[in-house]
Parts: sequence; structure tokens; C-alpha cells
Amino acid sequence: MQQLLPKNDTNWRLKAIMGGSAGNLVEWYDWYAYSAFSLYFANTFFPDSNPTVQLINTAGIFAVGFLMRPIGGYIFGKLADTKGRKEAMTLSVLLMSFGSLMIAFLPGYNSIGIAAPIFLLLARLLQGLSVGGEYGTSATYLSEVATKERRGFYSSFQYVTLIGGQLLALGLQLILQNIFLNEQQMHDWGWRIPFVFGAILSFVALYLRTHLNETEAFIAKDVHAKVKKEGSIKELLKHPKALLVVVGLTLGGTLAFYTYTTYMQKFLVNTVGLTKYQSTILTFCSLLIFALLQPVFGALSDKVGRRPLLISFGVLGTIFTYPLLSTLSHTTNMWSAFGLLMAALIIVSGYTSINAVVKAELFPVEVRALGVGLPYSLTVAIFGGTAEYFALWAKNVGHESYYYWYVTICIFISLIIYVKMKDTKHTSLID
Repeated sequence: MQQLLPKNDTNWRLKAIMGGSAGNLVEWYDWYAYSAFSLYFANTFFPDSNPTVQLINTAGIFAVGFLMRPIGGYIFGKLADTKGRKEAMTLSVLLMSFGSLMIAFLPGYNSIGIAAPIFLLLARLLQGLSVGGEYGTSATYLSEVATKERRGFYSSFQYVTLIGGQLLALGLQLILQNIFLNEQQMHDWGWRIPFVFGAILSFVALYLRTHLNETEAFIAKDVHAKVKKEGSIKELLKHPKALLVVVGLTLGGTLAFYTYTTYMQKFLVNTVGLTKYQSTILTFCSLLIFALLQPVFGALSDKVGRRPLLISFGVLGTIFTYPLLSTLSHTTNMWSAFGLLMAALIIVSGYTSINAVVKAELFPVEVRALGVGLPYSLTVAIFGGTAEYFALWAKNVGHESYYYWYVTICIFISLIIYVKMKDTKHTSLID
């Protein structure tokens, strides 16, 4: 018998939010550590003399890791809808830790040749499977444990911890860069430390998640359902409009998010010309403010609705993406770059703060985790996972502005969806 989240018990609700969010933080720390430290380990696995080509190779493996996310979204979404949100979230964090340990102790190209990038790819595939399952289950869990009046606020903590995972990776990078290790040591072996650290953090997340309560919505479904329909593709396909909405609202938002977070650290070094240290400190400061903005925008959506925030992101993103990226690429001052990046992240907050709850509100309880996770993971795999690769390719062929227009067009397509969709705050299928 699943342990039920006590109704109207604020302390238990906060404990659930913290437990679900903490595991999410560890998952995304492990995922982003790859991107943050790829500047240092790219030459370990890809012995090419051109640093841009090395980054393209690591970005390619980063992109391939995304291909496993739809599979993870299906496997863990089905598990969450049949066995419970808690069980799915616990297993996903274990899988992520295994992938991190593989990377931490993987020999380089000079030691085992072509096997090195192959095993690196295998580790990223495992991590992709894990993080693909994490999004849908944690988004569903956080949306279901929240009260109706504060659902936007509570669910926004998914992106607080998602961004927090990246902050943790960058913070560790700053400490290693400036206190303990020099540049050569970082390239030789220091980049392995964050992957060991991530595996250790997973045990903390595992403890927290094994002590979570199951959501009231899942227990109620389990008790009252006469026919077991949860977690099936057949049942999910009965909601085609909701599936298309998830794809459409994710398209522009995820591409913008990965552009200004995951890829931005490389962009500041490779295009703007900042040092690795300047890039790391600037990215860290901007992401810290970005994380703090999420609950503010989430609470705002509880007052004015979800749709106005999404439309604001769509309109501003369509108008300002090209000017922001183009101006940033020609900036020489570190703090001018910071101001431009923050402007972009404020715009993106209209999407990131509420996208999880919007998706969860579109589906009934029996296919909610699968409905949130699978179409989202497919869209992210195609567009978010290839963002770095396409951006670096455009730079390498001498037409970096192609990428700026690509992001703009994708945001505009999402804007069309935002304008046409109903406000899920008022049509939510979460009881």
C-alpha cells in the first residue's frame, strides 16, 4: 500500500517538494557536468588539433545522448503511471549515477583508442535514458503535490533545481579552476572530479526519494480505477491535441533554454572571446538570478494564468533573439555580455517557469507522466539536443547568424501554439 501525502498538510507538502526537487537537482547536475567540463576533456577523447572540431565531437555525443530521452520518457513515464511517481523517480536517479561513474573512470583515447569515445557515448546514452524519465515524472509529481491555488509556484521549483544542477556544476568548476587546480591539471585529470561528486550526490537523492510520499492523485486513481489503462500508448493517443500542444509549446522554449544555458558557456569563449574563467563566472551569476526568477514567474502565473506568460515569451523571443545574440557575439566587455544574457534569460523565464505545470495540466492522471515525458523528450531530443551541434557547425562554416535565425523561427512557431491554446490554469485536468 502506497503511503499517501497527507491532505492539506503543509509540512508534508513542502517535504515532498524538497525531496522531488533535490533528486531533480542531482539528475541535472550530472547531465550538465558533461557540458560544463567538455572544454577540458574534449581533447582526451578526440585528439584533433582544432578546438572547435573537438567541441563539435563532444557536442555530437551530447546530442546523441538526447536520443535516449524519448525512450526514457516512455519507460519511466509508464512506470510512474503504473507503479507510482516515487518509484520511477528513485530508479532514474540511480541510473544517472551509474553513467557518471563510467565517465569519471573512463580511460582516454591515448590509452584505449577508439574505444574511449565509444564508451563515452554509452555513458551518455545511459544518462539520456535517465534524464528522459526524470522530467515527466518529476513534473507530474511536483504538479500533483501542489495545491490548486499555488500549482504554478510549486511546480516552478523543477526548473529552480534544473538550473541549480547547472549552477552546482559551474560552482564546482570555479572552485577547481581557482583554488585547487591549474589549467593543465584540469585538462589532465581534474575534469573527472565532478563526475565522481555527482555519483556521490545520487546517494543523497536516493535517500530523500525513498522517503517521499506518493501523490494523492495517483493513489486515488489506483483505488478507484476499474480498468487498468494507465501508462499505455493506446490510452495516450486518445489525447492527440494535448500531445501536439506539448510538442509545440516545447519547441521554441527548449531551444532558447539550451542556447542561453548549456551552449552559452562555449559561445562566450569560442565566439565572444572571453576566457574560460570569465565565461564560467558570467554563466554562474546569470544562472543564479535565472533560478531565483522561476518561482516569481510561477507565482505570477497563479494570478494571471499560464497563457499570458507563454505569449510574452513567444513575442519577445521572436523579436529580440537575433538582436541579442548578434550584439552579444560582438561584445568585448564582460558585463555588457552579462546584461544581454540576463535580458535573454528573463524572456525565457516566461516559458521555463511554467512549462512543466502546463503540460501536466493537459493530461488525465492515468497517462499524465507518460503524456508529459514522452512528447517533451522527443521534441527536446530533436531540437534541444542538437542546439549546440548546429550552433558550432554554423560557426565552423562561417555563418553563425544562421543559428540565430533558426532559434527565432522555432520560437515563432511556438508562439502560434501559445496564441491558439487554452489557458490550462482554467482547464486543468489535475484534481
